[in-house]
Amino acid sequence: MPLLGGIRPPIAVLCLLIVALAGLTAKVLGPGEDSVVPEAVLSSQRHFAEDGAIALRASIDERVTDLERTAAALNAGRPEEPERILSDLGRTYQKWTGTTVVDLDSGKVLAARGERIPLAWLDKDVLTGEYALTPRMVRLETGDVRLMTMAVLDAKDRPQQLLIASNSLSVPAINLGPFRSMAVVARDGEVLATEGFEQSEALNSDQERKELAFLQKQMSRLSDQAAQRTEENPVSAREPGSRGYPGVSGTLLGDDYSGRITTAGYASLASSDPEEKDSVAAGLGLTVVAMLPVVQQQGAAETGRELYGLVAAGALIVLGLLAAAVLWGTVQRPLLRLFLESRRLARGDVTRPVAVPRWGETARIGAALERLRTQLDGRGGTGGQSAAKSRKVRFGVSVPIAVTAVVLLLWCVPVGLLLNRTDGSVSVPATIVNDQRDRTDLIADRVRRALNEAQADLVSTSRLIDVEEPRAAGDLLADALEEHSRYQALYVVDAGGEVVARAGGDPHDWSGDEDLPLVRVSGKGGKKPVIQAGAPVPGHKGTVLVGEVRVEFLNSLLNRPGLGEIRVVDADARTVAASDGFLAFEKLSGRLTDLVRAGHVRVGAGPVENGLLIRDGDGVTVAAAAPFSGGGVAADIGWSVVSSQDAGHFEIAAYEREDRSVLAGMLGLAAIVVCLGWIHLVVVRPLRALATSAEKLADGDLKTVHYPRYQDEVGAVVRSLELLRQQLQARRQHQARRPAESRPDAGGR
Repeated sequence: MPLLGGIRPPIAVLCLLIVALAGLTAKVLGPGEDSVVPEAVLSSQRHFAEDGAIALRASIDERVTDLERTAAALNAGRPEEPERILSDLGRTYQKWTGTTVVDLDSGKVLAARGERIPLAWLDKDVLTGEYALTPRMVRLETGDVRLMTMAVLDAKDRPQQLLIASNSLSVPAINLGPFRSMAVVARDGEVLATEGFEQSEALNSDQERKELAFLQKQMSRLSDQAAQRTEENPVSAREPGSRGYPGVSGTLLGDDYSGRITTAGYASLASSDPEEKDSVAAGLGLTVVAMLPVVQQQGAAETGRELYGLVAAGALIVLGLLAAAVLWGTVQRPLLRLFLESRRLARGDVTRPVAVPRWGETARIGAALERLRTQLDGRGGTGGQSAAKSRKVRFGVSVPIAVTAVVLLLWCVPVGLLLNRTDGSVSVPATIVNDQRDRTDLIADRVRRALNEAQADLVSTSRLIDVEEPRAAGDLLADALEEHSRYQALYVVDAGGEVVARAGGDPHDWSGDEDLPLVRVSGKGGKKPVIQAGAPVPGHKGTVLVGEVRVEFLNSLLNRPGLGEIRVVDADARTVAASDGFLAFEKLSGRLTDLVRAGHVRVGAGPVENGLLIRDGDGVTVAAAAPFSGGGVAADIGWSVVSSQDAGHFEIAAYEREDRSVLAGMLGLAAIVVCLGWIHLVVVRPLRALATSAEKLADGDLKTVHYPRYQDEVGAVVRSLELLRQQLQARRQHQARRPAESRPDAGGR
């Protein structure tokens, strides 16, 4: 018999799969201790570090871009005095610690604002060559590190000047939440800036000072490890199949102190779209590390859970043996007996009756073989009575196959649908709720800053617009629209509401009412919200430069892993942007609306973000809402960012056990489909065809030739059936010749 054909291989494979699944079940559902820190908490720290790295990268890149755009605008316009340049720059963008204008010919400082910028680092390599004017990190005399950004001012009829702006590499101005600290780390592991640590002088006891010293040492050690890991290739460092953050990110575990263990997430600064756009910040080799001490969980397994895997595995073994016994007794054994009987008849042994099985296709084949035996023995005819009797068989081989499937489903269904099921009482660590709130606030800050940047760009562009020359203004707007991908349209509206110049899509109505904010949303009733930002044109009262911010631009700012569904809503809790698809001005659900309203209740200096754990039936949802707060024109428009996600997506022990149970049930179901489907294809269907062919042959059909399609037990019976057909055909021909030979010759004397 071939090793891969017939009934034996699928039954053997089914037994092996059952044994393997039983071992896997005993391991993943059996005894085991929960980790000291839930994987969901570690993943949350990694996402927090990624958010911090994105915020720092965007901040650095925006500062570099703004300086370059300002220099380009100054070079295209009328020459300005250095003092006036720095004054306008500081009034438009409040983001640099210091600015300086230097004469490139003499090296003399022409004007300076803010922090004093040292010039000893300026040399030929900085100003010429392949990496000319590339931002550099420079250490000040105080020990602080600054990022120096440069741009050349090349106005007509004036010597070239160098505009330098210094940026602090401080931790992004985001809400870290309680007990969390964050650091910006250089390539060599040096901590350039930290945030979240209390001042030692402000602490009241030696115990608190010891804890502060411990945390600072942990930050230094973990930062050094993170800097080493971020030097790896992002593709090889990422886990197989994972997506999301384009740079290198991960988690670290530190030491424990007073029952709390330090956890950290790290992320290197990476370009948001490495294939299309180079990031200045991504080339600086910086890493953001977020550290949070969390309470250690008890390592002991839950009471009684150590028996779950063993009981489930034992039950699977018992049911598997029962299923294999059913297949062996009702399919394999009768089929092998038919094979032996058919081979005996083909060899000419027709003295003993055929052992006919009791039911199914094998009974039909056995009955047909018995009729063929009697025909070969010469003591029977076509056996019509036996044929009629054999056709009364009602149940086929499909019945034991179905019984086997039912037996195995008695294990798959309870394990997959009932074992380790969770409900609304699942314990979700408070750290996850706090991180959901803080990360939502970070996204809100990111969107607010993007709107402020959009309005600041409009302010810078508005100073170059000459309303008296609409054609030149239109060309300027077209260039600005091509340069700024965040806008879908730019247009100038005069005091009467008329559009003076435009570029891009069709403009929407803009009211010049001074009481209305410079960032607003319109288009209610349409398919897409219209987000507008405005900047008054200097020297023309009532004339405003309006830019329509693309909704897709805001949507791209919201897509962050580990936060679920994220929406930007206006003051009436109507959706204006979302990480996934949304309906324009769609209302939030009741509890989320209440969460948004609670966030706008002023507490202390202003509104605050809120996090909430919602238990509804068997479902648990983590939600958070963060109103816009801080500076800029977008701070007072009343918008909020709302996030919500199903707690079942968290890597919490209870949900992981439920997922493992479902996986075990699905694997069992897959084994049933594969093995029983295999038996159906290679045994059941050929056996039905064989039963029909055997009955036709027994009824006297000697013309049809029987070809074996499979080299297995069924194929062997088909070959024997063909030999029997040939024997019957030869016997009939011999019987037809005998009367002719015994007849006397006519006319002979």
